[in-house]
Amino acid sequence: MPVSIPVLLRRNHNYRLLWSGQLVSEVGDHFNNIAVFSMAIRQDHGGLLVGGVLIARALPMLIAGPMAGVVLDRMDRRRVMIASDLIRGCIALLFILSIGQSDNTLLFLLSALLMFASPFFTSGRNSILPVVAPGEQLIPANALTQITAWATTGVGAFLGGASVAVFGYEGAFVINALSFFLSAACLLGFRCRSDEFLPGQDGTKRTFHPVQEFIEGLNYLRREPLLLAIALIGVGWATGGGAAQILFSVFGETVFRRGPSGIGIIWGCAGCGLVLGGVIANQLNKRLDFQGYKQTVAIAYLLHGAFYVAFAWERNFGLALVFIALSRAAGAAASVVNYSKVLQYAEDQYRGRVFATMETMTWATMMISLAAAALATERYDPRLIAAIAGCLSASTALFWAWANASGHLSLPGRRS
Repeated sequence: MPVSIPVLLRRNHNYRLLWSGQLVSEVGDHFNNIAVFSMAIRQDHGGLLVGGVLIARALPMLIAGPMAGVVLDRMDRRRVMIASDLIRGCIALLFILSIGQSDNTLLFLLSALLMFASPFFTSGRNSILPVVAPGEQLIPANALTQITAWATTGVGAFLGGASVAVFGYEGAFVINALSFFLSAACLLGFRCRSDEFLPGQDGTKRTFHPVQEFIEGLNYLRREPLLLAIALIGVGWATGGGAAQILFSVFGETVFRRGPSGIGIIWGCAGCGLVLGGVIANQLNKRLDFQGYKQTVAIAYLLHGAFYVAFAWERNFGLALVFIALSRAAGAAASVVNYSKVLQYAEDQYRGRVFATMETMTWATMMISLAAAALATERYDPRLIAAIAGCLSASTALFWAWANASGHLSLPGRRS
């Protein structure tokens, strides 16, 4: 029986530090996001420029994601995460140099570097979770980790929008940098053996072959139908989810004419919906059998897309916020129950590559989606673009339901 979240935080020193570091660093991320998007959207062809920034952030994932997976399955995962935090903190400070520049090259370059370093941390955090919170602690730890990521979307977006208005862009970038350094300090405070976060190996000494080892990770994912389906459903969501990354800024600034605070409010309400979905999923995880889990995922993605379409066409700002919150709640519920299965069944020696591959596939699809949306904002109504994005995200439920009905979604043969 899974422990409660308060008990988890009270008893588990290392997870408490991991969670604290996540809390401060991910709030700081949104100070950077709001500042950068606000700087971009206020220029000529702002929607296109926001799309360019997002593409600059997404492109490095195609290289860094596979690299991160291989490194995390070879080296001490905690040390890799600390290095990622320190590097990102230094990059975050350099964003100050981009303020007031007529040439956006530096903004694109720093955005790319920041994202290049990110999967070494994010995939690493997922990889070490079964070690930090083993056994009955794993399900609530996964739920709290994802809920926190989404809660910080809401809190960080609200605070980020306000901070830009009060302290300017410089203050937002400094806070973002400090958050990364605090996260690294939390990881340094772990109580652990020197080899505790080294990945499991097959007992043989092998020469380091990054490409070969990445291919091994892909082959492992192909051998496990459920894990592959979870990765692919993330890709299906991203066909519309990528567009949302630019559309929230366009809706806040252009459609509803609310300025930077409008962007923050939309992102904030989306974050509140994500938290609600995570809380619901944590309860579902305690009650669902495997068949119920698969049905829940299909229903959740259908609701996610339907509510997003409702957000797209709603003229009242308040109701639009309700719809985007409900859309994100449904998507979050599916994400939490899916990640629980990956954490339970992905073998330790492949776990870094599994999470990094999932992240890479999702970001690659999001890049295509947001690029298409950015170009479309130059000619088409943003509401129409958002409605199409919602339909695309919802369509992934149909493929999941087909795979389930065809008998392709079976549990892996053994636990990790």
